[in-house]
Amino acid sequence: MENFESAYIAGRNPVIEVLKSGRTVDKILIANGQREGSIVRIIAMAKERGIPVVEVPQVKLAHVSGIAEHQGVAALCAQKEYCTVADILDIAKQRGEKPFVLVTDGIEDPHNLGALIRTASTAGVHGVIVPRHRAVGLTPSVSKAAAGALEYMAVAKVTNITAAIEELKEAGVWVYAADVGGVPYYKADLRGAVAIVVGGEGSGVSRLVRSACDGVVSIPMRGEITSLNASVAGAIIMYEAVRQSAQ
Repeated sequence: MENFESAYIAGRNPVIEVLKSGRTVDKILIANGQREGSIVRIIAMAKERGIPVVEVPQVKLAHVSGIAEHQGVAALCAQKEYCTVADILDIAKQRGEKPFVLVTDGIEDPHNLGALIRTASTAGVHGVIVPRHRAVGLTPSVSKAAAGALEYMAVAKVTNITAAIEELKEAGVWVYAADVGGVPYYKADLRGAVAIVVGGEGSGVSRLVRSACDGVVSIPMRGEITSLNASVAGAIIMYEAVRQSAQ
């Protein structure tokens, strides 16, 4: 297993969720003069757990957290670990559910990755697989965009996405790439053990990854714009899988 890139979690919702999750927090940094709204709740939660709260200048908070939109608070946490693909499959087994997995291929925008993780969490996805290279890692910006969901989502970081797909397929998971030229997503059978692959902004799913998948699903486009934001496309298809499974 490997550690996340940063031990700092920034933003009000992410800090609240990290405090609720029970993860070890060394201290809470609050921007000078920030004593209103959910900051009051964060201070109370930290006090209850015996976590020091330190007031610092805004500029220092931005520097240590690595994100300008820190909302006046950051938590210095014990580093969380990545899991493995096998761990994700085991989570599904422990819950008595068919594996439901999100695979990302070359997502470079931290806001897209964070939004995908948040949607995956609300859709009941058991884990997210991200590539080690040529993609954004789990940065503070990703954590903030996920709005706390990262604390509850298993994330596997792999060297080879195609090898991870083969591991899923060997476990009986059907893998579908969200890309152009496939069947309409609502006509695909997304019930049971399924993984959805979402490609990078602009480039989409790579040729090798696409060829490793069992099929390709597409979202019909009717306007002048011929593609959707990666996080929006992923959300649409994940929730189609949820809809089909509920039938």
